[in-house]
Amino acid sequence: MSNVEPLRSEVRDGMRIDWDVPIVMDDGLVLRADVFRPEAPGRYPVVLTCGPYAKGLSFQEGYPSAWNGMVLEFPEVGAGSTNKYQSWEVVDPEKWVPDGYACVRVDSRGCGRSPGFVDHFSARETQDFFLAIEWAGVQPWSNGKVGLNGISYYGMNQWQVASLQPPHLAAMCIWEGASDWYRDATHHGGILSTMWANWYDMQVKTVQHGLGERGPRSKVHGDTVCGPDTLSDAQLQANRSQFGDDILGHPLDDAWHRERSAVWERIRVPFLSAANWGGQGLHTRGNFEAIARAASSEKWLEAHGLAHWTHFYTDYGVQLQKRFFDHYLKGEANGWRERPKVQLQVRHVDRFVERQEHEWPLARTRWTRYYLHFGDHSLRTEPPAAPATVDYEALGDGLTFMSLPLAHDTEITGPSAARLRLSSSTADADVFLVLRVFTSDLREITFQGALDPHTPVGQGWLRASHRKLDPRFSQPYRPYHPHDALEPLEPGQPVDLDVEVLPTSIVVPAGYRIALSVRGKDYEWQASTGLKLSNLKNELKGCGPFLHNDPRDRPAEIYGGRNTLHCDPADPPFILLPVIPD
Repeated sequence: MSNVEPLRSEVRDGMRIDWDVPIVMDDGLVLRADVFRPEAPGRYPVVLTCGPYAKGLSFQEGYPSAWNGMVLEFPEVGAGSTNKYQSWEVVDPEKWVPDGYACVRVDSRGCGRSPGFVDHFSARETQDFFLAIEWAGVQPWSNGKVGLNGISYYGMNQWQVASLQPPHLAAMCIWEGASDWYRDATHHGGILSTMWANWYDMQVKTVQHGLGERGPRSKVHGDTVCGPDTLSDAQLQANRSQFGDDILGHPLDDAWHRERSAVWERIRVPFLSAANWGGQGLHTRGNFEAIARAASSEKWLEAHGLAHWTHFYTDYGVQLQKRFFDHYLKGEANGWRERPKVQLQVRHVDRFVERQEHEWPLARTRWTRYYLHFGDHSLRTEPPAAPATVDYEALGDGLTFMSLPLAHDTEITGPSAARLRLSSSTADADVFLVLRVFTSDLREITFQGALDPHTPVGQGWLRASHRKLDPRFSQPYRPYHPHDALEPLEPGQPVDLDVEVLPTSIVVPAGYRIALSVRGKDYEWQASTGLKLSNLKNELKGCGPFLHNDPRDRPAEIYGGRNTLHCDPADPPFILLPVIPD
């Protein structure tokens, strides 16, 4: 453990800032926090984050492509702040402290200025978060009400710590935070996501505690971002889990995954859950699932588009967050509880239109089946009349079924589900579904997603050996698979697959077409784009970093060969779409 340096406190830019405040854990380890609070003495509500990205690393230095793109498109993000205290995926204290909030940033165990062993989303890390909340709730500058707010990782771990019910936790804003470690994050439909192993290299190892002089220095106070000690590579490796291998080693939804997931019946704190329509792979499903399953009686849903950090920092997002926290942390009677439970940025091909709703999925949804017709690869509302089969390369681009031009503008907003009958020449098969929109001249319409600028309208995945359904949680529009055992295929024998397609929103103009692709690999908008983000390894081709291409998880001898789709007119294949009437 690093030595505990004395607390440093100073006044800068209208704030009292306490740097590297020690928070002692129940095992004696000391986490480090920065506290930004009003100059005037008093007790203030707390907005707290705890995570691995190093509190002293500036957004601009750590994630330059994301920062530069955001402020170029939305200058309001940088306005009204020196931006010296901007950090990745947490609030800007210069925009919160003047409104009477204390902002606390805690480096999680093993990261940034906090020593220890890195083990993401583990019970140990969640207990640390619990203790940090309880510490903040009893400080002399705290009013005893702690709110949690942050993007992605800083949202995901809120679900876990809320399951422990910290007494001083008063409210949460989870901005694009996955809640089910298996289904939302590591295994989509049972298929391994390679994102996490790459993320670990790019965003955690680069700020691990112990990099010391080998790591960055704070642009504000000059100290090393990753602690005072400089460790060897061997020492650093010994202080962290083998995260990618750990995930690979748990291919089913077992106790390891459940330790890192929400316990819905224990989450009772008020919350605002903000999802991204284009966040397939991490930033969509969990926020919608929370609305359906968390025990909280006071819960609100917001859904938006654009890059997943953008609206957290725009005036739109900040004002929404403050109104929520003003009520629950300050006790202001600002009408929050009377507002509709759902706020949607409904997506059009060229804009977003804000709309208030009262439930999710929308009660007025017209659940509409679009059937797959194999003969002409069409997608129609009338079922096929004759038996048929069609096959495709099991690891290839698959097949696309397309509707006729729509007669009128059609809104699709909500979750979807597909029913397929499939056989394979091998003992298993991976199905990748892509919901797509095409113009009248057959150009595909894609959108700026949470990370990728050419994200399709919707995606879903399922490994055929994981096809078993859990009737406790399955809905016609959201099949739920337990992922607790394998049911291998008999080559050539068809089985029924119910595939979850994640929630989406799109108003498809008249004359456009909708389509469903059934693929054997990840969607690609085009073979090469030349587009990258500074914090990602891979080129952005349509799925961002959320790829499923690890050959250890998808060996060709099991997932290669040929897949065949079967049509029985008594139970034909379809996708169930949430059509919203005018």
